[in-house]
Amino acid sequence: MLTKKEQRLRRARQTRIRIAQQGAVRLTVNRTNLHIYANVISADGGRVLASASTAEKEVRAQLGASGKGGNAAAAAIIGKRIAEKAKAAGIEKVAFDRAGFAYHGRVKALADAAREAGLQF
Repeated sequence: MLTKKEQRLRRARQTRIRIAQQGAVRLTVNRTNLHIYANVISADGGRVLASASTAEKEVRAQLGASGKGGNAAAAAIIGKRIAEKAKAAGIEKVAFDRAGFAYHGRVKALADAAREAGLQF
């Protein structure tokens, strides 16, 4: 019997195999109860080209005194921020790697905000 985390990682592995075959730069998302993280990773998987998370000092200040990074509003801020950083690095098109998480809630909010900010996937 697989644990919940093992099931998620198994789903993520399948997605990463398909993305690697395409040879695309990927936008990965990781979420925890307190924070959400987004990275733009090179096509060979060797370098992080841009990153954003709710753990960053500027983002925590933007979220206010509560500093809650585990909600959809915080995920939208990170989506916009990662899109801006990726465009600054010269990346317009990425493959979305949700790391086995359901495309719902915070993951969907991050993806929608990144699309609105001009990132294509």
